[in-house]
Amino acid sequence: MLVDADYSQIELRVLAHISNDPKLIEAFYNNEDIHTKTASQVFKIPIDEVTPLMRSRAKAVNFGIIYGISDYGLSRDLNISRKEAKQYIDSYLNNYDKVKDYMESIVDRCKQVGYVETILNRRRYVPELQSRNFNIRSFGERIAMNTPIQGSAADIIKVAMVRIFDELNKRGLRSKLILQVHDELIIETHKDELEQVKNLVKDVMENCIKLNVPLKVDLKVGDNWYEAK
Repeated sequence: MLVDADYSQIELRVLAHISNDPKLIEAFYNNEDIHTKTASQVFKIPIDEVTPLMRSRAKAVNFGIIYGISDYGLSRDLNISRKEAKQYIDSYLNNYDKVKDYMESIVDRCKQVGYVETILNRRRYVPELQSRNFNIRSFGERIAMNTPIQGSAADIIKVAMVRIFDELNKRGLRSKLILQVHDELIIETHKDELEQVKNLVKDVMENCIKLNVPLKVDLKVGDNWYEAK
């Protein structure tokens, strides 16, 4: 069978860790729906009054922030005016003010030293920040903001892969790690090892690196990848 293990919102959790934003951290520790929580705070309404449309828009802002999205980009994604998109982004950054501080400080630091780093100290140099071309410079700013988040998520899953591989071998199991797709690992699992593999994978993935927020893994099982999704 296939055991499909998927990190839940790992990039937003990394953002909470890197920015040390208390509201994001609290939401993850309380196991709240982060998109509903964001919608509640951005639209300034109680959580139980958040509509599916509000949650959907808050989700777009949550993930857009990770990629340094502009009001133009968000307006195009949500098919709304740039003015409305800017209001969403500004409201988000005013609410999660430590995220705003992170985004500004990481770009400033990158301009000074020429690179950004992941939580495991992998570097990415960003020469685009020195360009005289506004569009190239803006691209560099998005790289500077995004790389520590997306790169750190990649660090985490690579550590998990190595430890799962080692643990399967150490226990003499026949099951094998066969695929990684973004934040997801797939283990080809012998049926008599299923429960052991599920517990092993979940434990390793959730504890391979300690962040300021808990890492959470969703597990599914199927005879093929379609079933496991």
